[in-house]
Amino acid sequence: MALRFSANLSWLFPELPALPARLEAAAAAGFGAAEAAWPAGCPARALRAAAERAGVRIVLLNTPPGDQEAGEMGLAAVPGRQAAFRQGLAAAVQYAKAVGCPRIHLMAGRVPLGVDRAALAGKMETTFIENLRYAADLLAQEDMIGLVEPINNRITDPRYFLNTPHQAAAILEKVGRPNLKLQLDLFHCQIMDGNLSHNLETYFSHIGHIQIAQVPGRHEPDSPGELNFPYLFKLLESLGYTGYVGCEYAPKGDTLEGLGWLRSYWESRGLQHGGTTKAAE
Repeated sequence: MALRFSANLSWLFPELPALPARLEAAAAAGFGAAEAAWPAGCPARALRAAAERAGVRIVLLNTPPGDQEAGEMGLAAVPGRQAAFRQGLAAAVQYAKAVGCPRIHLMAGRVPLGVDRAALAGKMETTFIENLRYAADLLAQEDMIGLVEPINNRITDPRYFLNTPHQAAAILEKVGRPNLKLQLDLFHCQIMDGNLSHNLETYFSHIGHIQIAQVPGRHEPDSPGELNFPYLFKLLESLGYTGYVGCEYAPKGDTLEGLGWLRSYWESRGLQHGGTTKAAE
């Protein structure tokens, strides 16, 4: 089965200032699904209306980052911020319901400034597990999936708590909730561990969402870099992956011009523009 791709509106079409306009551009490019980080400044009603006009599903949103001026980037694993995490989670669930989004990335957050990572690791994991259980129970009431994403701490975010799929899978197993899954961004996974074929096969049962970008530039999958995306796409197909593949990369130039890799993928699978079968057309 061919893969399904979603346009990350926080990264793609940066020439357009507002999420609804980016969503409509994604639809015109052939995407049937879109995702975003926390959609600050965009009312849910406006985003849902744009999605319905364009025929695009919103498939992933994040929990709010917290106090970004204080350096926060998520709260789920940050001791002492449990109340703020739950408040942000409630807001994310309300927004996701309003736009029809079934998945929420539960951002772990950063090791606080001036604190040794190793010294706080145990307390952060305990906080994370407690918050994830709370989130899973709340999300289950809405038939939603919660996701946790390892972010590399070598280049992108040195203080982020959750860094590898191994760490994430171990935490998910301790949490023990079926509606919590792994959000595996191949960009971060390659930087931290490489060995992508083995990691995809090993953690496949945990994966609920995948994101892609070339390494190291974090640009289009067909830009120069370390990753062989045609091979990885075939591997995901052979594993039977039916979730979405989020395009979370920084376009090197015009977003639409940079989507040649996606058009080539559709053509190689005998699909029309937008990934539909010829029979459907």
